[in-house]
Amino acid sequence: MGNVSPCGRIQKKRIMDIMDNEELTFDGKILNTSFGKQDAYGALSMPVYLSAAFEFETAEDMEAAFKGKTADHTYSRITNPTVQYFESRVQAVTNALSVTAVNSGMAAISNAIISLAQSGSNIVTSRYLFGNTYSFFETTLAAFGVEVRFCDLKNTDEVESRIDDNTCAVFLEIITNPQMEVADLKALGNLTKEKGVPLVADTTIIPFCAFKAKDWGVNIEIVSSTKYISGGATSLGGLIVDYGNFDWLSSPKLHTLAKEFGPAAFTARLRKEILRNLGAYMTPQVAYLQTLGLETLSIRYERATSTCMQLAERLEKLPQVESVNYTGLHTNKFYALSRAQFGERPGAMFTFNLATREACFSFMNKLNLIRRATNLFDNKTLAIHPASTIYGNFTPELRKEISVSEKTIRISVGLEDVEDLFRDFVQAME
Repeated sequence: MGNVSPCGRIQKKRIMDIMDNEELTFDGKILNTSFGKQDAYGALSMPVYLSAAFEFETAEDMEAAFKGKTADHTYSRITNPTVQYFESRVQAVTNALSVTAVNSGMAAISNAIISLAQSGSNIVTSRYLFGNTYSFFETTLAAFGVEVRFCDLKNTDEVESRIDDNTCAVFLEIITNPQMEVADLKALGNLTKEKGVPLVADTTIIPFCAFKAKDWGVNIEIVSSTKYISGGATSLGGLIVDYGNFDWLSSPKLHTLAKEFGPAAFTARLRKEILRNLGAYMTPQVAYLQTLGLETLSIRYERATSTCMQLAERLEKLPQVESVNYTGLHTNKFYALSRAQFGERPGAMFTFNLATREACFSFMNKLNLIRRATNLFDNKTLAIHPASTIYGNFTPELRKEISVSEKTIRISVGLEDVEDLFRDFVQAME
């Protein structure tokens, strides 16, 4: 074995045993994804490589790395060992062609769409979008000659009528925030495949441990890893997951690259051009924190969604509450479709309506345990009034058009005990 340490021999044997076992569960894969290179000290956690640049033995090695002929790291704006390990863990549980980590959820959306769009192309999507996603599509992209075609994604005939030869993507949130609308993913996946258009889905609301996007026809998955994955809102991050299941020859922008890279054409554009030029790659500090967050993702999700369901059911019975919107409730109009696509507990976020805007503000001001804050899927439970905050700069007419009501409060459920949370709800409504 020469210069290989006993620690190195043990790790190599363990890695080979794991590679031979394709039956590992989600947690098994997360916890046992091997490092790209063995750590000299046998560290169990991937070290944080804070170096901006990396040295080479020869000029020839350096040339090969910069031309992409080797996987060696050159500069941490392009790749970094700690970030790459985080990407490899996500890749292990998603069975994706590639995973690219960036510095926020909005960076994931913008980098993915810019990799697909060009002047003259269009995107088909719903008006029911997170506030900054809506603004990016409607305002930012418009300045570069990209058209956004809004429609009802629940109506496949309407979606089909919006698609043409210049459509570069159909984009959706799998459960819209905060409207809680659910579209039929199988129907959209079949339609987009027939039309030769990629289906791009923001799946932030349901993490990988509970939802397999590839199984539902999604080609490119977008995730704000700030949410569930970070492990308690420790850091900002985003993920672009390419499943390699789309024929890019039909893409207005990527058909030339498809002749060279085939199913990897999108990843080639993203990694070789867009990511490098826009500079949105994730930092190693964040990757380290989010790698740790992955290790407890499934157990945190189980706890938070269980509490979310119980709270939604209890709030339905309170006289002050006009309605509760959670697709896991039997009374919800999307219950059957949500159950089929996302299981019994579809995420740890719900909304509810009170009588007036003033009632919402009064309720929020009386909360003791629940925090008045933005973000989703922190370890702490959070409450926000979307109409006055996330959509506060939208006109009243536009808020009405996109179904953001002044009477709605959004709750992101954390890890507190359900009894403590419910007592806070009750006292704040008295």
